[in-house]
Amino acid sequence: MTLQHTLERRRSVRHYADTPIGADTVRQCLRLAQLAPSSSNMQLYEFYHIIDPAVLKRLAEACLGQKAAATAPQMVVFVTRQDLHRSRAQTVLDFERGNIRRHSPPEKQAKRIQNEESYRTKLMPFVYARCFGLLGAFRKALAWGIGLFRPMMRDVSEADMRIVVHKSCGLAAQTFMLAMAEAGYDTCPMEGLDSRRVKRILNLPRGAEINMVVSCGIRKDGHGIWGERYRLPFDEVYRHV
Repeated sequence: MTLQHTLERRRSVRHYADTPIGADTVRQCLRLAQLAPSSSNMQLYEFYHIIDPAVLKRLAEACLGQKAAATAPQMVVFVTRQDLHRSRAQTVLDFERGNIRRHSPPEKQAKRIQNEESYRTKLMPFVYARCFGLLGAFRKALAWGIGLFRPMMRDVSEADMRIVVHKSCGLAAQTFMLAMAEAGYDTCPMEGLDSRRVKRILNLPRGAEINMVVSCGIRKDGHGIWGERYRLPFDEVYRHV
C-alpha cells in the first residue's frame, strides 16, 4: 500500500464490526509510532494498550458512550508525561554519549558531549519545569529580553511547553493511526471524553495528561463511516510565499 493509499484509507471509524483484531499487530503499530518526531527527542508520552473487556467497558463510558468506543475491541490511550522530563532527559543523554563516541570525529567528541550534557541536565529541566505558572512567566520575561538582541524562542511559558508535549504525543498518535491503516485496521481518535475518569481507570499519576483515546478495530460495513470525507478547498489553506 502506498502512502497515498494509506492516507486515503484512514478514516475516523464510528462503528466497528465484531471481528477481533490482533493485539500483536496493534503493539507493532505502537512501536512504529515511536518513530514519530519528538521535540528534543524527549518522548514525554506513554501508550496504554487496552484489551481487557472490563476496562474497555469502563473506558467507553468515560468516552461518553460514543459508538467509536463502545464497539471497539481494543483501544489505545495516548498519555503525556511532562512530569518525567528529568528521567527522560537523562535517558537520552546516556544514549547520546555513546552515539557521539561512535559517530563523531575523536577531536570533537569531548566538546559535543559537554554540549549535550549541558542541554540535557540544565536547559531541559529549566524549560520543562512547572511551578504554578511562575517559572513560565520568568522564562517568558527572559526570552523577551534576549529577543531584543537576537532571534529567540519565545513560546516558553508553562502553557506553551504543555502544548509542545501534546504536539509530540499527537505526532505519535497520528503515526500509529497510519500504521494501523497500512495493516488493514481502522481507528478513531477521540477527544470527547472525561479525562479525570480516564486517568482514574488507568491509575495515572497527577502529572500525567490524556492526549487522546484511539479506538481500534475493523469498520462495520455500512455503519462504520459517516458518509464521504470533506476537506476545505486546498486554496483556502495553502499559501505560497
